[in-house]
Amino acid sequence: MKLLTQANRKALPKLYANENKPAGETVAVVKFFTPDSNWTWYATEFDGEDTFFGLVSGFETELGYFSLAELKSVRGKLGLHIERDMYWKPKTLKEIAPELYG
Repeated sequence: MKLLTQANRKALPKLYANENKPAGETVAVVKFFTPDSNWTWYATEFDGEDTFFGLVSGFETELGYFSLAELKSVRGKLGLHIERDMYWKPKTLKEIAPELYG
């Protein structure tokens, strides 16, 4: 599976495009997850090459930067690759993590 399609690239705003928007209203366009652990990455912005910004849910849930190269190289507990949720429908961060933006 391709982690990031051309359609995903076009749909993701450039880095800092959401800077003046309340964080809870920012839309997570793409969702990545580890099928064999509890980590999930919700991409809200992309630099067009390697760097995403978005919500990361693992040990903690927080906003931050993450890398496409890193997502491609990381494996879960059972050695499974990170996947893109092919059925993901874009949602606001408030919908994903109401405890942070409620």
